[in-house]
Amino acid sequence: MCRFRVIQCSFLLCLGMSVTVFLVMYLTGITPKEPPVPVLPPCRPFSADCRAFLPAADGRMKWHRRDCQIERYITDNKLQCSNLMRDLHFITRPLSREEEDYPLAYILTVHKELELLVRLLRAIYAPQNVYCIHVDAKAPQEYWAAVQKLVGCFKNVFLSRRSEIVTYAGFSRLKADLNCMTDLAASEVGWRKVVNLCGQDFPLKSNLELVRYLQSKEWRDRNMTPGIKQPAHISSRTKLRYEEIVGSHVALIGSGVKKDPPPHNLQIYFGSAYYALTRGFVDFVLESHKACDLLEWSKDTYSPDEHYWVTLNQIREAPGSNIGGGWKGDIRAIKWAEHEGKVHNGCKGRYVRQICIYGIKDLPWLIEKNSMFANKFENHFLPEALDCLEQWHRNKMLSNATVPIESSWLLATQSIQSSGNRDKYAAA
Repeated sequence: MCRFRVIQCSFLLCLGMSVTVFLVMYLTGITPKEPPVPVLPPCRPFSADCRAFLPAADGRMKWHRRDCQIERYITDNKLQCSNLMRDLHFITRPLSREEEDYPLAYILTVHKELELLVRLLRAIYAPQNVYCIHVDAKAPQEYWAAVQKLVGCFKNVFLSRRSEIVTYAGFSRLKADLNCMTDLAASEVGWRKVVNLCGQDFPLKSNLELVRYLQSKEWRDRNMTPGIKQPAHISSRTKLRYEEIVGSHVALIGSGVKKDPPPHNLQIYFGSAYYALTRGFVDFVLESHKACDLLEWSKDTYSPDEHYWVTLNQIREAPGSNIGGGWKGDIRAIKWAEHEGKVHNGCKGRYVRQICIYGIKDLPWLIEKNSMFANKFENHFLPEALDCLEQWHRNKMLSNATVPIESSWLLATQSIQSSGNRDKYAAA
């Protein structure tokens, strides 16, 4: 009986304390809560210098970026592929019949800057196209994993089946393209031309403009490999033997060991490592004895991708050959330091390896240049330049669409500043 009374008293005491605690919580407005959801930082606003490139109804119109957490989104363990295209504003349908009937193939060679890769892919993406991404074998494992997650969400985007340890100016850089080319040749997509890019490029033409340009009278059945006969001052690149110090650099063998002449008495040309090639030419590159022999001969040259494509494009039997095409093609807009004051008005960002990393004040020159692509951009240096160019490019793409625009395709919204200083939002 006494034990029961003790238990009864203890129970009543505990009950009373619990009631008191919950009563205090209720009166003070304190309730048990789940851990707080982290607040994401607001999107970086468009630079004031960007206004000239973004159409607005009047001076009161403002643009607001919707997308500013790309890298975090991709690396999130809870990433759902079913939501990715919507959440990251990929265009999910061909924007015109003209584009649907002329699918393109892309080769992207990358090794860093995940956000730049996503933004580049988003800008050039169309469901009728096909994309091969070559990730440098020495890239960090975290980068590899993120790119694999991204690629796994698309049916028409894939990783190259073979990855090279890419060395600047080495044969490995050429092999990276050829690995993707081999994969694309086996693709079921009926692509018409292949274009190669690096992760710091960004398009200046919309997909429709690219399609029209690549099948224009001048380029319809031709390869685009800008270049000229190899100048004497760089002939040592192919007359002396070099070796690739894997993942580091390219160096002369000895004090300068001479190479044998090129196979098949080929005249060596010098030009851009970037191109737009017909599918027939790709088959020629992969199957022709001349192409294979030139490839083997090029293994111990310096920066072979700057002579390989343009030299093969001078062979008459090569499909789409463009004999004596010179520097025509205008594939990439680049501000070289040595051309300052002659070809361009100087770099408004900074030079890295004699190439301008663009700032926003470089955009007028880029847009007026009207090349196919611009090179180079960085994610953490003057990022406002790419913010502005990306929105300008998306506006151009959607303005020429012949299908209804889906809200998820919009990278930004517009608002009208009312007299009460409150923004009224509208999709744009």
